[in-house]
Amino acid sequence: MPMPKDVGIIDLMLGIPSPEPKRGYDFMRPLFRDKESRESFEFPVEYMFKDVPKTGRHEDYIKYTLEKMDAFGIERALIGVSRDDETARRALRQHPDRFLPSCGTDPNRGMEDLRDIQRMHEEFGIKAVSAFPCGLFPQVPIDDKRFYPVYAKCCELDVPICICVGVPGPRIPMDPQKVERLDEVCWFFPELKIVMRHGAEPWTDLAVKLMLKWPNLYYSTSAFAPKYYPKAILDYANTRGADKVLYAGYWPMGLTLERIFGDMPNVPLRDEVWPKFLRENAIRVFRL
Repeated sequence: MPMPKDVGIIDLMLGIPSPEPKRGYDFMRPLFRDKESRESFEFPVEYMFKDVPKTGRHEDYIKYTLEKMDAFGIERALIGVSRDDETARRALRQHPDRFLPSCGTDPNRGMEDLRDIQRMHEEFGIKAVSAFPCGLFPQVPIDDKRFYPVYAKCCELDVPICICVGVPGPRIPMDPQKVERLDEVCWFFPELKIVMRHGAEPWTDLAVKLMLKWPNLYYSTSAFAPKYYPKAILDYANTRGADKVLYAGYWPMGLTLERIFGDMPNVPLRDEVWPKFLRENAIRVFRL
């Protein structure tokens, strides 16, 4: 039952801090309408998170990130890489044993988006594609035809797609991320590995039902402090879903590693589930 201390953790959602973290959310600013989101919030979900990490200024952000990972037993971490993020590109070149590459997708860009995914795969060997349907402008529902070429590309490259599902934290419309939208995608692309991100709330019971139904549908715990992991997900992980639930954090976006791993020992997982949750499932699903 207690969290083991000898498992090299694989974090499926971690970022390298930036001196200008607010700029990281510029892509969704056209969607903001309320005054706080448009003018006040440094982090679009400040109203939900009490202790947003303050990473400060550092001469070497990659070194700082590795030190934080080492302090909490994180062996490897999935980070985003893009044409414009030289820090992430340098981290992947210098520390391929610690950082795992993923790239984002914006299906509104059509073929250029697919070419970018292909380039990132050729240059860095990306292990995943990530999608935030509600955060795109214009928004793109999970089951929209614009996403289908991206899903086909993921099948072709044999990489999972990590998709935010459930009500989004930022004050933007939720409809594109309704969990029910996964059903048709899983049916049409049976070989596509889909990893749900960001909770699936308030449809966690449906998320579990769909994971029982579809072999290649998974759940990661990103953006939730362990204290608030949904009961339906923990019950599933401790029973039929031991191979389907994967650890993902949310540092430095919204949760400190101190908060995450301060809460983690109290998560009621069975002894045999812990290694799968913290490491083994990620190795299998992301082919590490």
